[in-house]
Amino acid sequence: MSITRRQALIAGSAWGGASLLPGQLRAEDKQVSLAFGPVSPVYAIGMIAELKGYFKDEGLDSKLITGNAGTFGRQTLAAGQALFAHGDASHPLQLGARGKPCKILLATEMVCSYASIMVRQDLYESGINSVEKLADYKRPDGAKPIVAATAIGSGTWVFGTYVFEARGLGGKMNWVAGGGTNTMFPSLQTKQFDAIMAPPSWIVEVEKKGFGRTIYDTSKPGVFERDFGGTLPVLVIYTLQDTVEQDKAMVQAYVNAIYRAMAFVKATPLAEVQALVTPRYFSGNDPDAVSAELGFDKSTWAYDGVIDKPAFERGAKPWYRKGTDIPETRYEDVVEMSFLQAARAKYK
Repeated sequence: MSITRRQALIAGSAWGGASLLPGQLRAEDKQVSLAFGPVSPVYAIGMIAELKGYFKDEGLDSKLITGNAGTFGRQTLAAGQALFAHGDASHPLQLGARGKPCKILLATEMVCSYASIMVRQDLYESGINSVEKLADYKRPDGAKPIVAATAIGSGTWVFGTYVFEARGLGGKMNWVAGGGTNTMFPSLQTKQFDAIMAPPSWIVEVEKKGFGRTIYDTSKPGVFERDFGGTLPVLVIYTLQDTVEQDKAMVQAYVNAIYRAMAFVKATPLAEVQALVTPRYFSGNDPDAVSAELGFDKSTWAYDGVIDKPAFERGAKPWYRKGTDIPETRYEDVVEMSFLQAARAKYK
């Protein structure tokens, strides 16, 4: 299935029955939407909440809206085209800096699955098998190596640039926007890109196709902690502060549904989670790639959604740097854990 068709299915899935049977919707159901991108298992928690009926249980009629990069969620929320967004924790901080204060409601990932780095197959075979060796590489015309993030300013860009900066290699790379799989993979294969930022599902697909190899893998114990100092909020569910102030009951219902989905994933074998989401959302994907991405959090995270102050403050390293345009932000000003605490108390 093409990415475009998958996006259409996701955007329309919550509405498909409603247009035919409007009387089936309960009068109290509130229409809500979650924006994220690209279509990837890393964002599966919203899909799971929908498929398990948790949104409906909480009195919500949910719509999922997707794009080609993590920045899509931020942009869609800012434009008022979605009530919630799922994306890198830097996105609500960036919106706050632009006059749209947000509240981070919970975390869905605390070790960055998309901070892994892959190089072209031919470069790997020539001996470029580390971040340091990639930084020293020069293209045939003498230019710096080209590394692709999904978008400049995206989570892949924030974490990728930090990895090189943390090792004193920040000025040695040329960063470009690579988009999704339909542009990333061919550009790596044809040597337009020398390296790409890659979540676990992309790693599986790229290595199977023979386009590239992994030189920095955050799924391996200690790799992420070495450069980032420990876990920190990576992927989060967030909303505009105005939304929290205007409809606390709706926000609580939304957090309840997402928390229930996380609890389901924690308690359920990986194969069963994959069987739930694949038919509607990932039927055209390599099953090994889907499994790798769904399994990443299983091996790195407690599934409690909690963001404490020390974890948030560890995020200062990648967030507050030249080029990110993110001003230092106090934990108390952007993180709102009260809805998660209420959800955890209700669904023990």
